[in-house]
Amino acid sequence: MKIAIDEQSALINRAIGQGEKLSELLEECHYSYDNLQYTDGLSFETGDHPFAPIELMDEVVRFDDHIPAVSFFSGAGGLDTGFRYAGFDNLISIEHNELFCTTLRANNPEQVIVGPPQYEGDISKREDIANILREHGIAQEFNGVFHGGPPCQSFSIAANQRFNKDGKNFKRTGFDDEEKGMLIFDYIWFIHQFRPLAFLIENVAGIIECDTEGRIQQALDELRAEGYHITEPRVVDATYYGVPQHRKRWIVMGTRGHQAIEFPTPQKEETPCGYVFMRPLEHVGNHVTRKHNAESVKRYSQLKLGARDHLGRVDRLDPFKPSKTVIAGGVKGGGRSHLHPFSPRTISVRECARLQTFPDDYVFMGTPARQFTQVGNAVPPMLAYRLALKMKEAILPDFLAGR
Repeated sequence: MKIAIDEQSALINRAIGQGEKLSELLEECHYSYDNLQYTDGLSFETGDHPFAPIELMDEVVRFDDHIPAVSFFSGAGGLDTGFRYAGFDNLISIEHNELFCTTLRANNPEQVIVGPPQYEGDISKREDIANILREHGIAQEFNGVFHGGPPCQSFSIAANQRFNKDGKNFKRTGFDDEEKGMLIFDYIWFIHQFRPLAFLIENVAGIIECDTEGRIQQALDELRAEGYHITEPRVVDATYYGVPQHRKRWIVMGTRGHQAIEFPTPQKEETPCGYVFMRPLEHVGNHVTRKHNAESVKRYSQLKLGARDHLGRVDRLDPFKPSKTVIAGGVKGGGRSHLHPFSPRTISVRECARLQTFPDDYVFMGTPARQFTQVGNAVPPMLAYRLALKMKEAILPDFLAGR
């Protein structure tokens, strides 16, 4: 139930005029930030809204084909989740960030997580990681798949423009980034070493613009020379694959089987985000909303759909369109969420996770700021699911023959 506009204005003005905390005034009146509304009055009841349902990860068909998979640069598990739902058994996930590993273990207690505190999880230490894979039964001519998205900050426009224009990080460093720029080639080294039946590489769209010397194309050509059928790298917008968010990703897939992998056919229409915000939030984790001050709420409440609050640098989502890209922030936190379309507040980690298409039973560990980072860094599981189904379609005969 929304607060009446007049009552809401009175509470905001009282907080501003008397220096009181809006969060405490709302609590005194038995309200929360969810009860606030915009001055345009746009609001819908959960069961009575104009938004057509979209397919959610909680509702897709889950397959049980038991095709083994190894996940590189696993993050919080976006690719892992999509592949798991498509029928792949994620045997091993490799991730160097300890908090991300904590999230992976919380959601996949049966899975081997190669990362802190037990392992370092540094892909650039090739032989160390290769030996760990061998110890866990991953052999050459691996009758399964590798999938992974090497860290993309050095190729990302958005990541680098968060810094001061005079700073060394403002321009994309690309392959010159000593820490992250060459990890894609470390990953390709593992493909050469273990020759999985198929592989997927994911990154930001800007990676090709940074590859002025054609190093990625050369690396892919070397895999082709070893017998891999490789798709032409393609930039896809996740909203055309069932994700209620604009998110462009660079994708390349390959198989050493007899059949090449075809990309899934994109939808003709974008996926709007409104239905996401009609889902109930009772009994789900990671739904903690920020306690904005009265001045911020007053500004937010006057925004039109899709408009930006320039002081806070946040945008009110338009429920009839896809969400803008969920922003990760740095590894130490700092991810910024967008404004809820119906309540003048920033959206919670759970709402961001829904925009990313994580299922509701998937939990994120750490502080809210670090949870935002994990969600924002992830590949949308629904996009991963659609890609994984097409990969399975291509390799299933060869996988069964190799059993």
